[in-house]
Amino acid sequence: MPRSTVIKGVSRRTLLRATALGSLAMAARMDDVFGQARPMPPNIVFIMADDLGYADVGCYGRPDLKTPNIDRIAARGVRFLQGYANSAVCSATRTALITGRYQYRLRIGLEEPLGATNGVGLPPDHPTLPSLLKRAGYGTTLVGKWHLGALPNFGPLKSGYDHFYGFRGGGLDYYRHTPGGPNEDLWDDDVQVHQMGYLTELFGNRSVDVVNRYAKSRQPFFLSLHFNAPHWPWEAPGDEAESERLRVAGRGLVDYDGGTQKTYQKMIEAMDAQIGRVLQALDSARLTNNTIVIFTSDNGGERFANTWPFTGRKTELLEGGLRIPSIVSWPARIPEGKTSDQVSVTMDWMPTLLAAAGVSPDPALPLDGMSLLPHLTGSTAPVPRTLYWRYKANAQRAIRDGDYKFLKILDNTFLFNVADDPMERANLKERRKDLYDRLIAKWLEWNATMLAEVDESGTGNFTGAQLADHIGAQPTSRQADNPGAPPAR
Repeated sequence: MPRSTVIKGVSRRTLLRATALGSLAMAARMDDVFGQARPMPPNIVFIMADDLGYADVGCYGRPDLKTPNIDRIAARGVRFLQGYANSAVCSATRTALITGRYQYRLRIGLEEPLGATNGVGLPPDHPTLPSLLKRAGYGTTLVGKWHLGALPNFGPLKSGYDHFYGFRGGGLDYYRHTPGGPNEDLWDDDVQVHQMGYLTELFGNRSVDVVNRYAKSRQPFFLSLHFNAPHWPWEAPGDEAESERLRVAGRGLVDYDGGTQKTYQKMIEAMDAQIGRVLQALDSARLTNNTIVIFTSDNGGERFANTWPFTGRKTELLEGGLRIPSIVSWPARIPEGKTSDQVSVTMDWMPTLLAAAGVSPDPALPLDGMSLLPHLTGSTAPVPRTLYWRYKANAQRAIRDGDYKFLKILDNTFLFNVADDPMERANLKERRKDLYDRLIAKWLEWNATMLAEVDESGTGNFTGAQLADHIGAQPTSRQADNPGAPPAR
């Protein structure tokens, strides 16, 4: 609340009238003092799936499952057709989301993904999306996956969230709530808790409670709902027996002998059902009109995902490892039922949401993302973007500049027009050698401004022994690969 001030020359009656008007304005979720009306800041519900493929929901073309609630967000707003993740794995993308900057600017961003015991995390003093919104008067809550560092040095409550209900690591059994061993990783704020139930439903239950609590308080809020679905282990509602099988096997959660397309579909449909409950809570509280709802994924799809029309998957800088569903609605400001060809990336959400809330970023740490708000509200056309990636496993590098993409995997290099050739089949590096050379130089120039790779950071890839369509793929060496300075021009 703003500090009280003394105003000279104003009668007691006028002050009482202003106070009464302020109370009425708050009740109406509108500031309206002496005829000056200003809409209240929007509420924000940011929903992130885990390892969801580009075409794994109905509105992106998947024909064999139903996601009516995710589709309803798209029908109420804008569906991006060229949405990208900041990384091909989770914790690196989550670093970019919460900071609005390339993850490679921070030590935690070098983890692909963050391991359980390396002592790295998101620095608590770094400005974040929740911390800046909190400073502006928002209530902030994270439900679900954190994966940006462990206690006692790191955690959601240290990086801007008022409340946290979820897990701190990278994956969790949906029934036993453990990361593979005997110890549970389910927390209510900083207190470890034991609760029975299917994890996706528990996250839905808490999110509905959060919406209802904020609705009663009339405080603008930021709810991050970060599901672990449809991340492995492959356990749908009713699959307690699979959870027990993994416990007895004692091999952790990465079950290469588990899962089916049907199980994967049920996991997505269960997540969609909980999203529907959250949307219904917003409707019942009459908050929908002034609430921004975003649905996306942290990276491209894993082994059962549908990434059509792209090739590649999680851990790979091919389009299938980076392209993600990306949907936003805000009935008060954004037109309904639109699609957008604007190239976007995860780190764009921070500047977009700060702009929507009327909050300024920290000037000491300029954001790398771009506010999508002018485009979403219909005042600007799509603008060309230049986006950069790297991934330590197999020395992968990529840059998208306009419609063209330079890609390097081990010693193999490519130039694709990903607008005309989204499957990345026609290698144009000889036909367009001038462009190929220019994109390499731009990538090297950008990379020189980021932290160097380090041998000790985690990274991973799929091998031929794990996935039959990766014939010949070997485990990564995990060695850093730091190219030299860009060539002189």
